[in-house]
Amino acid sequence: QLILENNLFGVEIDERAGELAAFALFMKAREKDRRFFRRGVQPNVCVLKNVHFTPEEIATYMDAVGQDLFTLDLRETLHQFEEADNFGSLIRPVLKDIDYVRRALEEKNIGNNWILHETHQKVLCVLKQAEYLSQQYHVVIANPPYMGGGGMNKRLKVFSQNFYPDSRADLFAMFIERNTDFAQSCGVIAMITMQSWMFLSSFENLRAKILNNDGILSMAHLGARAFDSIGGELVSTTAFIIKKAKAQEYMGSYIRLTDEKSEAEKNIALRSKQITSFLVSAAELKKIPGCPIAYWIGEAGYRAFSLLPMSEIGVTRRGLQTGNKDEYIRNWFECEIGAIEWRMLDKEDVAQSNAKWYKFNNGGNFRKWYGNLDLVVNWSNDGEKIKKSGKAIIPSEALYFKPAVCWARLTTGNNAFRIHPHGVVPGDLSPCFYSHEINISMAYFNSKCANYFLNVINPTITKTVGDVARIPNFPRTNKNDRIVVNTKKLVSTHKRDWNSYETSWDFTSLPLMQPIYRKPTLKGTYQKIRYYWKEINLEIQQLEEENNRIFIEAYGLQDELTPEVPLNEITLTCNPYYRYGNNKSEEELEALLLADTMKEFLSYAVGCMFGRYSLDKPGLILANQGETVAEYLAQVPEPSFAPDEDNVLPILDGEWFSDDIVGRFREFLRVTFGDEHYEENMAFIEQALGKDIRKYFLKDFYNDHVKRYKKRPIYWLFSSPKGSFNALIYMHRYRPDTASVILNGYLRDFRAKLAARKGNLEHRSISASSSQKEKAQAIKELEKLGRIIEEIDDYERDVLYPLAVRRVEIDLDDGVKKNYPKFGQALKKIPGLEEKEE
Repeated sequence: QLILENNLFGVEIDERAGELAAFALFMKAREKDRRFFRRGVQPNVCVLKNVHFTPEEIATYMDAVGQDLFTLDLRETLHQFEEADNFGSLIRPVLKDIDYVRRALEEKNIGNNWILHETHQKVLCVLKQAEYLSQQYHVVIANPPYMGGGGMNKRLKVFSQNFYPDSRADLFAMFIERNTDFAQSCGVIAMITMQSWMFLSSFENLRAKILNNDGILSMAHLGARAFDSIGGELVSTTAFIIKKAKAQEYMGSYIRLTDEKSEAEKNIALRSKQITSFLVSAAELKKIPGCPIAYWIGEAGYRAFSLLPMSEIGVTRRGLQTGNKDEYIRNWFECEIGAIEWRMLDKEDVAQSNAKWYKFNNGGNFRKWYGNLDLVVNWSNDGEKIKKSGKAIIPSEALYFKPAVCWARLTTGNNAFRIHPHGVVPGDLSPCFYSHEINISMAYFNSKCANYFLNVINPTITKTVGDVARIPNFPRTNKNDRIVVNTKKLVSTHKRDWNSYETSWDFTSLPLMQPIYRKPTLKGTYQKIRYYWKEINLEIQQLEEENNRIFIEAYGLQDELTPEVPLNEITLTCNPYYRYGNNKSEEELEALLLADTMKEFLSYAVGCMFGRYSLDKPGLILANQGETVAEYLAQVPEPSFAPDEDNVLPILDGEWFSDDIVGRFREFLRVTFGDEHYEENMAFIEQALGKDIRKYFLKDFYNDHVKRYKKRPIYWLFSSPKGSFNALIYMHRYRPDTASVILNGYLRDFRAKLAARKGNLEHRSISASSSQKEKAQAIKELEKLGRIIEEIDDYERDVLYPLAVRRVEIDLDDGVKKNYPKFGQALKKIPGLEEKEE
């Protein structure tokens, strides 16, 4: 039997389509059974159609058949099929005695009445469709459609809320529930669906209903990448058979195929004789809070869930959802430093602060213990503007600014928990656990045990506050004090590592500049730092493994977990295995780390050139809008390395200006590491970069800067279309006359120098004293020079001069995304800056 629905195919289905579908099934059956055509099997196809009745039709028809036959159930059933193309076989017909009603209507010979003939045929059509949807079968097979509530039209959403409250979160789950209606007692339902119903809290009632009323006979948990043609990481599936019979103690058979990386690997594993089958009963699955279908855990795991949950020692809460991140959220380095509240205030004190921006914690990459703190949120006047917008979700506001343990709500790998510091607003992507036992709680959350329990509760990429609240509490042992000591070391080390990079709001200076690591040469200094990094990574690894060992022993999970932590999960930025991944050789990892360390040195040097940093004072110096060298000298009266006076650093392919970025860096290197080893130090940098310093600044520096600052650069590159002219500025020192300074002080001067060079080349190309080779080279360079001059003339005429005349104003509070596009083609394009972000 086959039921065809318009809403599954997205196209109009008619009787002809039904015949073709039936033919396809017949041919498939013939493939399996050579005698199938001789068995007298006939297709039984129903195409669901919309059937609509007017109130007048209903009233006239009811008068003709009589109130005793035209019951309320019949009336309601007739209306159920008005949107058959929308609700399809999810419709549960109200009328039970369909065959009796149909025969009774036919006996009244209403169809012979030409006035009622059309209405009568529509009634019979509805009854036929209702009869199909009321039958029960020995076997029900389906690969249902997937559609979350956000994709449903308004009527389907209301329908799902009214008739499928336990499975309404997705169409496929509604079909799981519906198919249990289609199955006879002791019949079976075989389906392949998304795996989310097995774990997410929105399907908890559906799981409980299945475990209480039915029995899972078998399941092949396919996970991600089960079908090469669709989905990839985002579509995780499971195939299962449910028997419609209460079987609390029946040991269902489960096969886990979530680790295999492709359809082919899963297929091979499924057919392998060595594959492990887990035998689990519904009674055991129901022991776990939320009833996740966590079939793979052992006896010790089930015992652990008899402990009190983490919600007994603390509370988990979601953070602020502003409703408009472009309006209210910034990277901290985009804003004026003076407009940010840096103090660790309590919620009660914030109302007295005059700051506009407050430190904000909202998601981030896989990183444990400390970090991912680089955002601020507009919480001025205690969040007045956000609250008045009417779009924000502001849960548990009383807990804002309190210290906690946080995690990323969305993650594709293992879970990572970090300190949410005092004085920070929590974001929706960084839920928090508030407790007076923060250190030991965070150690437990970052242990293999908690990761194991969390993946039992919910192995999907979303880890909600409810998931974390439900995992078992940590045992009280005589080693808890040791765990706390380890955790404090883990946090402090990760904090120091995070603050060693200039995108941290607590950055003061590079490790290369710290006296403790200083050697006569840059190479020697790096080698000493690298030795320290290796030692600290190993120490962190040992501390995490010690914590794991204590928790594993306390839970008795030695048969299921080991304490080892791979190096790529030691989440220090100075750890190349974490920073670059495990798929590279030792030599490649070392080369990448050295190159990036030198790039960070160059970036810090540029910051000193602009006055953002100083060699003579830690932390930020010039970081407010429109600040000048005068404000710098007020803080650093006698700098060992002076900042650029006009906030413009030309980046060109030759030494056209004495104060270009390469010349300034050479000066910086001499000041920081001396004259004696200058050539050796420069060679070390260029070898690490794989190119000379000028080529790096010209070709790579700005791209690296944009990447480092997450497409919100604080240094902006004025660049002609083909990059023949480039000038870097610092946006915090930008003034409305900056474009004029670039135009008059650099572009036109560069143009004049090019013209002079052109004149010399023209003279050489025709000079009798020049050799033929010299003349040929001069002619070739003249052609190139002509193209450059034309490019610069066009850039001046069409772009830079009009911009200089306009004297563009910016407001740092608006952020890079709004300010950068004001300069149009004058600035180097940043792909994705103007695109809508997720």
